[in-house]
Amino acid sequence: MHREVLRGKIHRATVTEADLEYEGSLTVDAELMEAAGLSAYERIDVYDITNGSRFSTYLIEGLRHSGVVCVNGAAAHLAKRSDKIIITGYGLATAAEVKSHRPRVVLVDDSNRIKRVHHESTGTRVP
Repeated sequence: MHREVLRGKIHRATVTEADLEYEGSLTVDAELMEAAGLSAYERIDVYDITNGSRFSTYLIEGLRHSGVVCVNGAAAHLAKRSDKIIITGYGLATAAEVKSHRPRVVLVDDSNRIKRVHHESTGTRVP
């Protein structure tokens, strides 16, 4: 049996833009995506810390080192510029894999620059 587990997340990213006219998705700085182990066109969940909204979409790679986090399309009604969000990617793991699995967590500053990357484990942070 497989379980869906958190693979990686970008924690407390700041939304830099919201574009209602774009077809959909979330554009994220390629450096942040890479650090979290996330890929272009991957399905993600977004949790808005500022207003409590949650939505699913997919990733589009933004310009590396730009700090861009742009909410596109209908989701732009759910997250606005300057909102703090959590971007998460999930994957399937076997029961054996779950025991040793540690998701990659990217912590960013207010300009979406990487402050720290670590792997979470049951309540413990390991560098």
